[in-house]
Amino acid sequence: MRPWPGTPYPLGATYDGAGTNFALFSEVAEFVELCLIDDDGTEKRIKLPEVDGFVHHGYLPTVGPGQLYGYRVHGPYDPANGMRCNPNKLLLDPYAKAVAGSNVDWHESLFGYPFGEPDGRNDADSAGHVPLGVVVSPYFDWGNDRLPKIPYNESVIYETHVRGLTLQHPFVPEEIRGTYAGLAHPVVIEHLKKVGVTAVELMPVHQFITDHALFERGMRNYWGYNTIGFFAPHSAYSATGRGNQVQEFKAMVRDLHEAGIEVILDVVYNHTAEGNHLGPTLSMRGIDNDAYYRLVDDERKFYMDYTGTGNSLNVRNPHTLQLIMDSLRYWVTEMHVDGFRFDLAATLAREFYDVDRLSAFFDIVQQDPVISQVKLIAEPWDVGPGGYQVGNFPPLWTEWNGKFRDTVRDFWRGEPATLGEFASRITGSSDLYQDDGRRPFASINFVTAHDGFTLNDLVSYNDKHNEANGEDNRDGANDNRSWNCGVEGPTEDAEVLALRAKQRRNMLATLMLSQGVPMLVAGDEIGRTQGGNNNAYCQDNEISWVDWERAEDFGELKAFTSALTRMRREHPVFRRRRFFAGRPIRKSDELRDIGWFTPSGQEMTEQDWESGFGRCIVVFLNGEGIADLDQRGEQVTDDSFLLCFNAHHEDIDVTLPNGDYAENWTVVVDTATGEVGEGPTIPAKSSLKVEARSLVVLQRAEEEEDQR
Repeated sequence: MRPWPGTPYPLGATYDGAGTNFALFSEVAEFVELCLIDDDGTEKRIKLPEVDGFVHHGYLPTVGPGQLYGYRVHGPYDPANGMRCNPNKLLLDPYAKAVAGSNVDWHESLFGYPFGEPDGRNDADSAGHVPLGVVVSPYFDWGNDRLPKIPYNESVIYETHVRGLTLQHPFVPEEIRGTYAGLAHPVVIEHLKKVGVTAVELMPVHQFITDHALFERGMRNYWGYNTIGFFAPHSAYSATGRGNQVQEFKAMVRDLHEAGIEVILDVVYNHTAEGNHLGPTLSMRGIDNDAYYRLVDDERKFYMDYTGTGNSLNVRNPHTLQLIMDSLRYWVTEMHVDGFRFDLAATLAREFYDVDRLSAFFDIVQQDPVISQVKLIAEPWDVGPGGYQVGNFPPLWTEWNGKFRDTVRDFWRGEPATLGEFASRITGSSDLYQDDGRRPFASINFVTAHDGFTLNDLVSYNDKHNEANGEDNRDGANDNRSWNCGVEGPTEDAEVLALRAKQRRNMLATLMLSQGVPMLVAGDEIGRTQGGNNNAYCQDNEISWVDWERAEDFGELKAFTSALTRMRREHPVFRRRRFFAGRPIRKSDELRDIGWFTPSGQEMTEQDWESGFGRCIVVFLNGEGIADLDQRGEQVTDDSFLLCFNAHHEDIDVTLPNGDYAENWTVVVDTATGEVGEGPTIPAKSSLKVEARSLVVLQRAEEEEDQR
C-alpha cells in the first residue's frame, strides 16, 4: 500500500470520505511507521513519506472508518538525556479520536526497560498489549443543535459519572446502563430537569486506563483521572461498540441540549497515564518524551510531578500546548460540548517552577475565538509548592471555591469561626474575585464533590472509612469537616436521623441561596452514600454507583432540592450578576442592597463580626437593590428576602427588622420542617423562633396581603 504525501495538518487520523490522512508530531524521530492492524492482529507497516515542521504525515486513499492503527517511532533511546524512542513499542496516536479497548494488560513488553533493570532497554514488542487508535467518520446529523449558552448566574451544575449515574437505574434499558446513551435516556433527563439542573459536569470521559497498582489489586480506576487519549471518548462508556463511541457521545450531547442542559467535561491536561520513569511506554513517551513531559532539569531521566501521579505535561513546549488547544477546540466544534472543568489547573500555569497566572496557556485560551467563549472552570490547586490558587485565576475563568465548601461545613457543624468569613462566602466571595474584575459567578460553590464525602456521609461520619480501597485506610483526606450528629455511620436513632435530615437541608439551602454558581453531586439529592468512603476512586461498584432504589426513601429530599432550585430560578436576588455594594444603588433608594442583623434585630457591629462564637446571623437581600440590567437594558427587580441562619445547638428567638424593610414577612423556607412554600406571615419587629441548627427564609409579603 503506497501512501500519498498527505498534509501535516490536522494532526491525527482524518477521514475525508475517500481516504485518511495520518499526521504525527515528533521532533526527535528519524522516521515514523504507521501500523495498520487487522481484527486478527495482522500488522501492516507503512513508512510515513513526508516530514514538515517535525510532523510526519501521509495519506492512504483506501483507509476508512473502523481501521485500527498505531505508530512505531524510530529514534534515539537515551533516558538519561530524556529520549525514549523504541520502534518495538507500538504507540497510541495522541490525536486518536477513538480507541479500541479501554485498558491495558500490563504485559512486561509495555515497559521500556526489563523488570528490575530500570536503566536497561527492553526490546520486547508490545503489539497486542497496547490500546489502538480507530479511524472514525466525522459525519453526524446534528439537526438544529446549538450550544444553549446558559448564563453562569442562571446555572445549576450537576457533577456526575457517566457509568455510575445509570448503572443501577431500573427504568434505563439494561443494555445501555452506564453509557453515554444511558445518560441521555428520557427518564434520566426528566430527573435532571425536575431537580433543576442546567448543566451536567461529566467526570473524565477522555480515554483513560487503570494504573498498574490497581490492576494488581484487581480493581479499576473508576474516576478516570488517568488519561491516555485527549480526543477519544472513553470506549467503555459506549453501548454501541468499536469506533461508534464518537457517534453515541454526540447523540448524548444533542439530546441533552434539546432538553436545555449543557455538557461540561472534567478534563485532565496536567498529566497522562504513562506515569513516572518506571511507567509504561504507551504513547507520548515513545513519540517525543522531552517535548511532551516536564523533565527534571539536571536529571532528565526523571519527571517533574506536580500532580502526584508521576508526570506533568510540558505546557512550555508549543507542540504540547497545541495538543491541549486542539483537543479543547475539537470537543467544542466537533463534539458540541459547552465547557470544561480543568483538573489540578494550577499545573497548567507552571511555566517554570512557580504558578504563573500569566502563563502561555492562559494567554492562548484568552485569545482563542472558540475556547474563550465556553465555560472554563478551574480546580485551582495542585500538589506542588504554592499550588493552592483559589482566587488567583485570570478574569475569563471561574473556580471551584474550596473556601466556600470549608466555611459552610464548619458553620453548620458549629466550629468556631468568624461570621465575616461565612458572610463573604454566601455573598459570592468578593474578597477572592472582585479585585480583578470578576463577578460573583466566578465562584463555583459546592459543599460536596466526587472527591470526599457525599452529602449523606458528611452528616453521618466523623472519620473516613476507606478500608475497601486496600490501602489500610491511609488514603483520602483526614480533614473532612464533617459531623456524624452523634453516631458514627448507620443508625436507627430517630433523633439522630432527624438531625441529619435537617443538616442535609441546611447545606443544600445554603448552597442554592448563595451568590455564585451552585454545584450538586449526583445522588446527593436522593441520599446517596458511599458508606463513609471519601476517596472512592477505585470503587467501580455499589459503593460509588447511584442507588436509585434508595431514592424512594429520600423523595422529600429530592422535592426539597427541586423547590430550592426553582426558587433560585424565579428570584434573581439569589443569583446576582454583580457583587453587593453595601449601599443603595440609586440615590433615591432608602435601603442598601444588603443588610446584616444580629438575632436582636440590630445591625451588625464590628465586634459582632469578629466574634469567634457567633452562631446566628440574619441577612436582608434587597430585591429592589439589584444592580443588574436585563436584555432590554431595564433594571432587574425582585422581592426582598430575609435569611435567618442559626447554627447554634439551641433555638434562638430572632427579632425581625423594623418596618423600613417590610411591614410583614412570609416564611417560604424552613429547613427544620423541610417545607418550601408559603407559610405563616409575621409582622416587622416581631419575634420568630428559629429552631436549633436550621435556616428560615422569609419573603416580603405583598401589600394587598398586608391590608387583609
